Amino acid sequence: MIHLSKTAWEIAAGSASLAIMAAVALWFVFRKRPTAEELERARRQFLVQFGRQVDGMLLDVCQVEAEDGRALTMLVYHYRIASVDYECSQDVTGMTGAFDAAQVRAGFPCTVRYQPGNHHNSIVVAEEWSGLRAGLPVLPSYDDPEP
Repeated sequence: MIHLSKTAWEIAAGSASLAIMAAVALWFVFRKRPTAEELERARRQFLVQFGRQVDGMLLDVCQVEAEDGRALTMLVYHYRIASVDYECSQDVTGMTGAFDAAQVRAGFPCTVRYQPGNHHNSIVVAEEWSGLRAGLPVLPSYDDPEP
């Protein structure tokens, strides 16, 4: 039977804790970090699930050249929460299947989803949700109204 002294147990525990800390440090260094596109997709998914809705106005659909030379399609929109006006933009370049950019008209009303604690965090379009409207609502007209 082997009897370890108190210092031997301390050395073994220190070595084990050092090995665990080294493994955790290596995991932090070599783990897969999410890309910018994955982070943006997660943000849109969060707003679709937990965001509040408010009426807004689509101001413009424009093409902006990025730093790397790509053309980005941006939706510029305006909304109001508690008498505070917000004007934001959303990059919709990667969401070609969610909506048709040629059908979007500036000046049309839209629905905006925003984060309640952070009103600047908002979207108009996501992969499975769209706040864009196809046209203005048409109210029924009556030719001969009865009194």
